[in-house]
Amino acid sequence: MHNELKITDMQTLETNKETIEESTNPISLDLPDFTTDSYKDAYSRINAIVIEGEQEAHDNYISIATLIPNELEELTKLARMEMKHKKGFTACGRNLGVVADMEFAKKFFSKLHGNFQVALEKGNITTCLLIQAILIEAFAISAYNVYIRVADPFAKKITEGVVKDEYLHLNYGQEWLKENLSTCKEELMEANKVNLPLIKKMLDEVADDASVLAMDREELMEEFMIAYQDTLMEIGLDNREIARMAMAAIV
Repeated sequence: MHNELKITDMQTLETNKETIEESTNPISLDLPDFTTDSYKDAYSRINAIVIEGEQEAHDNYISIATLIPNELEELTKLARMEMKHKKGFTACGRNLGVVADMEFAKKFFSKLHGNFQVALEKGNITTCLLIQAILIEAFAISAYNVYIRVADPFAKKITEGVVKDEYLHLNYGQEWLKENLSTCKEELMEANKVNLPLIKKMLDEVADDASVLAMDREELMEEFMIAYQDTLMEIGLDNREIARMAMAAIV
């Protein structure tokens, strides 16, 4: 069922695609100076985060396939996409002459990584999908959409291609959770309480570097919460449940 997107999902993806295209063609926008030491210093950490994030995503989808073996082909395809993205973002850093700070990036993802591994060991598919296919993908989509507007030309082209793929990944987790909502809702809401606050902390941690790249922290958080809440609605949660889950972000 996951191998083919539903018509409504395709319509949503097309709408998202149009939104991306509109947002990446602003009438007037002051771009940062990509050659300064301060930009390259901040970029070394931001670039490392996206590279590590794509590697984590690859590993996570391979791991999820051990819990849903009948979805092996689809999950392997998603994982391969993430490695393609990693190569693209590695090229973005090389293009600017920046060495990614991978040690920083591994620490940046360490808590989410640890929570995913615990859920994996327990066989908690819902928690694994929430972390990777919902939280991390919504986080990536929102950050990439904001970044595209202020990126250097090379990175902009790479990121536009990546973000279109990420909607497919978000859709995978969304559809699985939607189909299994009657049995996974309680775990979904509990996992949200633990993991959604981590996204806010991660955004706070990288806010200064993002600002150097002309990415506003408030806009990043707003974009993320819109993407996240829209996904929860598509999964089938009602407004009250979504509001309760969103509150975990401001604890």
